[in-house]
Amino acid sequence: LADVVSTMETPYARVLRQEFNAIVVEHHLKWTPLLAPTVDAHGGPSSDLVPDCKLGSYDFTQADKVVDWGIKNGLKVKGHVLVWHVTSPIHLLEKLSPEQVREEVKRHIFTVMGHFRGRIHVWDVVNEALTPGGTLAENFFYKTLGPSYIEDCFRWAHQADPSAKLIYNDNKVEGIGSAKAKGFYNLLKDLKAKDIPVHGCGMQAHWNAAGVAQNLVPTPRQVKEQIRRLGELGLTVNLSEMDVRVSQLSDPEFRSIAQTQIYHDLVAAAISEPACDGVWLWGFTDRHTWVTHFYYDDEPLIHDEQYSRKPSYFGFREALVTLTPHGSIGADIPLDKDVGEDGKPWGHPWRKDEVGSSDGIMLIPDEEDGGVKKEDRPDWELDAKAAPSSNGRSHAPPDRVDSEVIDDDADSVDDEHQGPIEFKAPTTEIS
Repeated sequence: LADVVSTMETPYARVLRQEFNAIVVEHHLKWTPLLAPTVDAHGGPSSDLVPDCKLGSYDFTQADKVVDWGIKNGLKVKGHVLVWHVTSPIHLLEKLSPEQVREEVKRHIFTVMGHFRGRIHVWDVVNEALTPGGTLAENFFYKTLGPSYIEDCFRWAHQADPSAKLIYNDNKVEGIGSAKAKGFYNLLKDLKAKDIPVHGCGMQAHWNAAGVAQNLVPTPRQVKEQIRRLGELGLTVNLSEMDVRVSQLSDPEFRSIAQTQIYHDLVAAAISEPACDGVWLWGFTDRHTWVTHFYYDDEPLIHDEQYSRKPSYFGFREALVTLTPHGSIGADIPLDKDVGEDGKPWGHPWRKDEVGSSDGIMLIPDEEDGGVKKEDRPDWELDAKAAPSSNGRSHAPPDRVDSEVIDDDADSVDDEHQGPIEFKAPTTEIS
């Protein structure tokens, strides 16, 4: 994509430029993808299936092209992500002592933020540091550096660029009422209490309309209340990676209805809170979505595979242009209620609320609250393990899938180059 958009206007680039006001490079700003691959004795690329790389040796070529394309077209650029254990070069870091790891993380943050200083003003600093139960995940950085690694990352990021806005980002934290949402709030509250330079937070909003238990789509009220209490900490809040899966709904007639309602109602709820400063999409066309390559065939975005606007697009746009502070959503359900005057709950009839849930969302307790077995794997990995694999694709980490996927049905080289990088786009100026 970077090579193409720098020389010609593809359909992907045209829609992106016309519809959105900011972008994020999904893959090429992560730690491992930024490292320059090593070469063999003959001067060529490493023959390994996954090219090896060297700590401290960077290749910013692809990231620079996309970032500069965005700036040239008047789009703000958000940096994602400085420290995420899933896409860090653990195979290299694990050979080092804890103090050496600490220095490498610091060097990485200073190197990347220094390279883009003046071009990227907002950064996701740490990503997905929580377990499904809301406790700190015992990932490589936790085990090697201790729980204070999160604080250190934000301190180093602030030192690297004191003018940058710094964000903590996580998933399944969008609606008040779950243990992970509580853990997300408590983590940020603790960071603020320690005067750590964290300025905002991202709630990913990878929603599944057919989800149950911890995957149940939150109600607009739950989203509002979560954003409100985070805002009271002095933080800004954004929906950072929004997409809406619908293919697992048993009745196909509900798929477009559910998707449009989620894109409208939950966006309306989010931006009705003063602390909300943006909504970002994890891609915008069903032609290029990580969902299809990681979970199953789906159509989670607001443009179809031909870049045409879907009903969810118009629901999304209506939420942005018609919102009033005390407005209603869905079937005359106020934003601060879960049930309408007709007695029907929000999301009826497609949303699968459950007996035993609290405020419409199943609680996933942490250990001290009663005890489920501690689970350190990311939520998306757990979801993928349980997901059907009828598309025949392997379940690999989403960053690696996105970096390799090429659209098999592409009808031109332009579109073939649009697969490797996804853009997230805020929707404050969608038209």
